[in-house]
This record gives sequence, structure tokens and C-alpha cells, in this order.
Amino acid sequence: MRIYNSLSRTQEEFLPIEEGKVSMYTCGPTVYHFAHIGNLRTYTMEDVLEKYLRYVGYDVKRVMNITDVGHLSSDGDTGEDKMLKGAKREKKTVMQIAEFYTQAFFNDCKKLNIKMPDVIEPATNCIPEFIRMVEQLLEKGYAYEAGGNVYFDISKIEKYYVFGDFTEDDLEVGVRDSVEEDGNKRNKADFVLWFTKSKFEDQELKWDSPWGVGYPGWHIECSCIARKHLGEYLDIHCGGIDNAFPHHTNEIAQSESTFGHKWCNYWFHVHHLNTNSGKMSKSKGEFLTVSLLEERGYDPLVYRYFCMQSHYRRNLVFSWENLDNAKNAYEKLVAKVAALKPEGGVDSEKFELGKKKFTDALDNDLNTSLAVTALYDVFKLDTNDRTKLALIESFEEVLSLGLLAAAEKYSADKKSETASDVSPELLAYIEEKIEARRAAKAAKDYAAADAIRVELSERGITLIDTREGTKFKIEA
Repeated sequence: MRIYNSLSRTQEEFLPIEEGKVSMYTCGPTVYHFAHIGNLRTYTMEDVLEKYLRYVGYDVKRVMNITDVGHLSSDGDTGEDKMLKGAKREKKTVMQIAEFYTQAFFNDCKKLNIKMPDVIEPATNCIPEFIRMVEQLLEKGYAYEAGGNVYFDISKIEKYYVFGDFTEDDLEVGVRDSVEEDGNKRNKADFVLWFTKSKFEDQELKWDSPWGVGYPGWHIECSCIARKHLGEYLDIHCGGIDNAFPHHTNEIAQSESTFGHKWCNYWFHVHHLNTNSGKMSKSKGEFLTVSLLEERGYDPLVYRYFCMQSHYRRNLVFSWENLDNAKNAYEKLVAKVAALKPEGGVDSEKFELGKKKFTDALDNDLNTSLAVTALYDVFKLDTNDRTKLALIESFEEVLSLGLLAAAEKYSADKKSETASDVSPELLAYIEEKIEARRAAKAAKDYAAADAIRVELSERGITLIDTREGTKFKIEA
């Protein structure tokens, strides 16, 4: 398997630290509001990565944080804590907000067939771990106290801007709006490890610390939660591309300064979901949620399918027209699966041939669009339906599009629609003839296939061949 590493900016062979095992950390949500579908694109692609690693035999341990304190509304350690902002908006406590939106996030993940990580840790569970790391950074000279806060000093490390060509000038006020001047900082890009009451008097969640009553900065939590559950060496760290700077940049700075060695080998970043007006974001009011998609008649798995059609390192443009196209394609795919008959044995040679196309696609930097193509190619294989169904079932371990369940429902619905007008005996007869005709055509016995069509026609039953399979109409 080869994967693009944002740290080296190259595609690399994936080689875990411990053979057969993968330690994986994914940045979780800040639970002050519903996740929008742009956020959920990232979690969907991380889900595919985890499931594919398991599919090819790795023992994966995946950890995810829940940010319920410390994430301010600005990259520059300014503005309100997002959790406090949510509490004020809804006139609830911060913990009530956190509990409600954490559960809402889990519900969205379930609807999208996103597997829950092995470990999910709220930031508020780990205050002792945060304090410990801040103390270590102060002891080693990488941090300093100023104005009641504790800051990380980026001038103490050899290279800070590890993900791109950022320079200190890029962060000048007026050039990057999200960073503002903080007179306590020695360098513009220094970041807060611990806030005290000297800065935010109205903060609801505060804890005692060696530096006064306060709360942790946002960046420190992921380093500490990863360390708590995965140790000081990490195979893969995932997140949205907007987290590469400053969040992941700061994680690397504080973690490697604490540990004294390289921390994470591979960085996996999912690019933006855009609308016609640009990146989807809550602050701009473009707030499309899974619930809204459902209200407008879309199965959430249609959105998952929509995400699969684009590579994770490309910006994906959302529009209702594009989603409608995905819906139509998904429904046709379900109908094609429903038309397959689970008869005969699995042809192992054809099975391995179909599976290789699928794994070749995902081994190529998790190319889900090619993996979906491999899924469609299953229907073209010169083999029996049982083998095709076995391949689809296998691919679903990774794609998780709900195809088999949807196909079963599709068949039941069609049978229910027909049953109201046709007696069970006649329906059984028609289905038997349709299957016999299909088998005759597969055997290239077109005379027999035509004879079946004529036989049905003489009884007032017209066969209609569609891309979704053969349907029938009974003349009144």
C-alpha cells in the first residue's frame, strides 16, 4: 500500500512501526454544534482508511478525541471558546452542549456507516495529562509563562512550519485574519498551552494548575490523548487539511519537543468539501447536515457514495444537482445488486481477479473512485452471480455503502408492489420464466430466450428489459 504523506509531500509505501499493527489517531469534533457534511467527508474517508487497513490484515487501534474545552474561535488564541459560544447560543451549560452534540455526532456517524474508533476520549477527561506535558515543556525550555498563560516558544525548535512553505510573515496581522497580535507572545506564531483566569474570566470549565486556575489550549489535547492510548510513537495521524496548520503543526512541535524524537510517521489529510461559493463552513452559514439531507429525501449513504466518487486529496464540490446524480447512480447500483441470484458456488479464480482490481485501487493512495469502478466491473465479470455477490460483500467491508441491505429492501418493495396486482401463483410463474430467459441469454441460446418472451406475451405479459433488470407489465 502506498499513501500520500503530507509531511514529506510525497506518496510513500506504508510501513507500520510494529509489523502487523497500526496505531491511528484521528482528530475528533468540537462538540459545540452539529457536524456539517464537510466535516463528515473527513470522517468518512478516515473510516475507509481504517477499514481498508483491517481488510488487508492489519490490527488497527484507532483513537479519537472529543473537544469539549479549549478550542477558541481563532487560530491566534483569541476569541471565545467554541464550547462557551455554543452554551450561550442555547442557554445551556457547556457540559449539556457537549453531551448533546457528541451524541448527535455519533448518530450521524451511524447513519453514514462510519465505525466508531476503538477509543473515544473527551478532552475534559485528561486534564492531568495536559498539565504533565506542559510541565515537561517548561522544564525542557520549550515553553514560557507570560501574562498568566503558558506559551510554546517556536524559536526553540529547528523547524516549525513542517507542512508547507509558511513563514512568520505569512502570519502577520492583516495577511492572515485568523491570527491577531498577542503582546504576551515572544514570537507571532507561539501558541498557548494553558490559559488562566487572567485571560478569560467567564470560562465555565476551569481547573487548578501550577500556573493558576484555568484550562488547556486546544492543541495540547490531541498530543496528550494520543500519548495516553497509543504511546510516544504513532503510525498515522488523520484530519482535515485545514488542521494541518496550525493545529497539527503545533501538535508536532509540542510532542516531539516533549518526547525528544519523531512522533508520527504518516499524516493523512482530507481536502475540503466546497460549495459554489467556496469552502463549506459553519461561520459562513453554509450549514448542511445529515439531518437536512434526510429531510430533503436523501439516504445518508447516498452522501457516502458521493464522497467515494472523488479522491480524498481533491476538493469535492457539493451541489444538489451533484447529489441528485449520486442518488440516481446509487439507486441503479442497488437495483443491479438486487438482480443477482445467489446460486451456484464461488469461482475462486474470478473472485481473486475482481478483488485484485479493488485492492490495486485502494493500494494507490486510497483511490476510492477507482475502487467504485472496480465494484462496477464486478457486474461485467464472466462468472456466476454467486461469485459477484461474494465480491460485493467483500468490498462492502471497506466501502460500507449498505448495498446488500438496500438490495434486499429493493427486492421486497418490488415484490410488494407487484403482489397487490398479481396472484402469488402468477408472480411465481413470471419470475421463473424471467430467470429461465436470463439463463438462456447468458448461455447465448437466444432462440429459447425469444420463445419465453413469446410464451409470456401470449398470456398478456410484456417483458421490459432495463438497466436495473427485467420488469414486466400485465395487460388489462
